[in-house]
Amino acid sequence: MERLQKVLAHAGVASRRHCEELIVEGRVQVNGKVVKELGVKVDPAIDRIMVDGRPIRLEEHVYILLYKPTGVITSLHDPQGRRVVTDLLKGVKERVYPVGRLDYDTSGLLLLTNDGELANRLAHPSHEIDKVYRAWVKGVPAPEKVRKLAAGIMLEDGMTAPGQAKLIKTAPKGNKSLLELIIHEGRNRQVRRMCEAIGHPVLTLERVRLGFLSLEGLRPGEYRPLTSAEVKRLKSAVTIDSKSARKRV
Repeated sequence: MERLQKVLAHAGVASRRHCEELIVEGRVQVNGKVVKELGVKVDPAIDRIMVDGRPIRLEEHVYILLYKPTGVITSLHDPQGRRVVTDLLKGVKERVYPVGRLDYDTSGLLLLTNDGELANRLAHPSHEIDKVYRAWVKGVPAPEKVRKLAAGIMLEDGMTAPGQAKLIKTAPKGNKSLLELIIHEGRNRQVRRMCEAIGHPVLTLERVRLGFLSLEGLRPGEYRPLTSAEVKRLKSAVTIDSKSARKRV
């Protein structure tokens, strides 16, 4: 027997936190009865579980590393009709969800999975998974401004957590420079707002690494499944028992 929200997350419905919201909203039924209380335990092999009137399907867990290009929305649907990241996953039949977000005009490494528990833990800042960005910014930041980026920047939603920042190189004309930032948070447009705050707005932005995962071997728009060793290492980093997970790599 497992908690209902955990079963829903493992079925790829959403993250565990979102699944809890679905339960409280009365959108989940177990054996024909609406369940609104958290903590209810079910047996997914026996109990009939439905979300919004549709039975859940216990999919095998899949883990996808995508090189997201610019001009693509990190979402499953877009009311404006723009391309979304799942449009790029032509060979993936399972319902997968992005782990975190990359802006429409930001490229780089994006994980997608139907393992809601892992997604929720990876996205939580308490696990301090390195998110490494390369940003071409306008002008050349002075050393004290680069140090300020690393120490923390006061934004409208509060001070950013300490990270790392360094100047990689400057364009020959001196009109722009390449910064590398390593952060652990996932605030909306955080890197762009941090650079704007020191007076050097971002021209282009790419996430080049997430933890130990990199974009090596991929071009924009391409993806690959994680290896079994990579999945095990990710779960170890956020203290998830890999033996209890269904996975296909």
